[in-house]
Amino acid sequence: MARKTATMDPGPGAPAGAVPGLERLPAAPTLFVGRRAELAALRAAAARPASGRCPVLVLAGRPGSGRTVLASRFARTVAADYPDGVLFVRLSAPDGSRVAPARAARLLLEQLDPQTAVPLPGTGEDGRDEPGCVALREALAGLRVLLVLDDVRDAGQVWPLLADEPGCLVLATTAGPLTGIEDIDPVILGGLDRQASGELLADLVGGTRISCDPVGGADLAEACASRPAALRLMAGWLRGNPKIAVTEAARELNRVVGEETAGTGAVAEPAAGGEAAAVASSKEKEKGRAPKKKEGERAAKASGAPSAGPAGAAGAAGPGGAARGPSGKAAPGKPAEGRAGEPAAAAAAVTESAGDPAAWVKPGPEPAEPVPVPDNDPLLGAFSLLYRGLPAAQARMLRTLTLAPAQTADPRTASALVGCPVPDAAATLAALAERELLGEEAPTADGTPRYRVPGRLYPRLVRLREQEDRPTETELARARLLERLVRLTESARALLDPAAGPGSGQDPLPAPLRLRSAAHAREWLLGERELLLGAVADAIGQGDLDGSAGRLVTALLRALPLTGAAAPTDLYRLHELVLTVAERNGRPRRASAALLNLGDLQASAGRWEQAAAHYRAALEHARRADDEPLCARALESAANCHRALGDAVRAADWYGRALGLRQALGDHAAEARLLARVAEAHTAQRRFDEADREYRAALAVLRRLGDERGLEAVGGALADLRERVDAGW
Repeated sequence: MARKTATMDPGPGAPAGAVPGLERLPAAPTLFVGRRAELAALRAAAARPASGRCPVLVLAGRPGSGRTVLASRFARTVAADYPDGVLFVRLSAPDGSRVAPARAARLLLEQLDPQTAVPLPGTGEDGRDEPGCVALREALAGLRVLLVLDDVRDAGQVWPLLADEPGCLVLATTAGPLTGIEDIDPVILGGLDRQASGELLADLVGGTRISCDPVGGADLAEACASRPAALRLMAGWLRGNPKIAVTEAARELNRVVGEETAGTGAVAEPAAGGEAAAVASSKEKEKGRAPKKKEGERAAKASGAPSAGPAGAAGAAGPGGAARGPSGKAAPGKPAEGRAGEPAAAAAAVTESAGDPAAWVKPGPEPAEPVPVPDNDPLLGAFSLLYRGLPAAQARMLRTLTLAPAQTADPRTASALVGCPVPDAAATLAALAERELLGEEAPTADGTPRYRVPGRLYPRLVRLREQEDRPTETELARARLLERLVRLTESARALLDPAAGPGSGQDPLPAPLRLRSAAHAREWLLGERELLLGAVADAIGQGDLDGSAGRLVTALLRALPLTGAAAPTDLYRLHELVLTVAERNGRPRRASAALLNLGDLQASAGRWEQAAAHYRAALEHARRADDEPLCARALESAANCHRALGDAVRAADWYGRALGLRQALGDHAAEARLLARVAEAHTAQRRFDEADREYRAALAVLRRLGDERGLEAVGGALADLRERVDAGW
């Protein structure tokens, strides 16, 4: 049967396939229906003239409404209008944790130009002045780029990323209204319309079953609130139960939702319609208030507009329709008169202030909490039906995938989590994806399929894992995953640097896991870098597998530089994790080494004050460890920072303290180097006699060492000093 899909005319310019970055978007479902009104509204909003900053489009819808799929669909449709590329980043993890703007900016910078020098993190991760956000905005200047920001939690994640000119376009998806950003008209997603719901069920279940029972199909769509995710789950359940009538499926779903409601004491929500009102009411729940009975009146009061009554509530949309935004403005594509209830002059004033970044965002509340999926939601009812019929191996795999970094896994990592062969894991993952229980991600660099636990199902799966799996099983799964990643990373290092030999001395990896060549190893390391770093961060955050996590950190620190594309930001994250483990386990020597490495990265970026702070902290840890070489190293590095900052007095003091330690240790090469550094600091203070004395002492040490190159360099510096003094300097 031919699939029926929503269509739109492609934008002008090059074909979309020629635009870089489309492969970063989440994999499109094989079937896309409906949403013509929403797509048209987004197209109209994107076509509006913009000034001052890049325009922002917002898709708001509760979990399971299909906002990410629709955003990806729209991005592919208009990609030709943005020939410099499409960038994609998720601003929330499936567990609801918030991605800071600084981290998002670095990910977007790497997508925009993999060779770009991504700045090291600043002191804070929010705000437009954060180095990564500043670098992103500078990189976007003069470009036409489409940025898709998925699952945004709050406006504070978006506004630091907004380019300072209107050539780019930002498309943000969110579970609730993004209050705070000026001049946006959210498109609020409700359920699919009746025709689209029927088409989706017909294609997923089989046209004959639906066409023979149109009333049952309509009942099932109503029970699912016409939301795409719930419809897809129920279609998967029907495919697995070919003898059950569609009408019976609707009754079964309503029964399960009723059980969930009775079990939690929640009030059952209406099955269909009212999606936009539910999105708006989530903000009331976050503030600890019960939603008001008349959502239309609540939305009207929030915008300052008169109530439109239940039938025409502001901010509400029936299934299949684009809605007015929470601010009370007309939907995109309709004539704009400024914010609702404002005169035209006020709207003009807003337009005039568009060039001022401070006017783009209103002061807002603290970062929003994730919008939960209620236990009585038809989405979770459909999931419960499907989960109860899963084979034990598939159910266990689904629960255990919540332990994967970023809840994303391929057969290599999934097989480690559940302890099964790679081919079995690949088959199980494919079966779960076919049942709509996993989302398909972009494949790995070598074409291996990759899957992700949907955020809408993550909390329920975690609860099931805690109920059905013993804590020891969970810990063992995490340990297996870390050891698998250690072995893969070490095998990649061995391929990239054969002279170093195998890293672990273990037997070769099984054939399905093996990396085939140095090129394959490099692609794997770079492609899986974020997940590898996430796995380390998760393990260290848990605090119970520091040994395995430490081995993975060591393997990554050895392997990533061999790729030739090791970003300083990645090394910085790894050394921060080393520091966390060292301080937690009371190992001051290891903590001092990590702080020295962090300081070196800051110094290489020219951030001398931050580097000096790291070196001073390293000195304190080295003193607690009674490690004089580390103390001398920290003192000399801090002195280098003072020298770079033009503070010759402090530089001379810290160099002198380092010199005393090196002399006590009998390190003559370091002694000569530090004598020359002290002489340079004295010269900067115009203390020429002291400088002359220190240069001569350095020359004496170098003669004993027989260092001809050192003698030439220091001798030249001394001759230059004397020449300048004689000339009256």
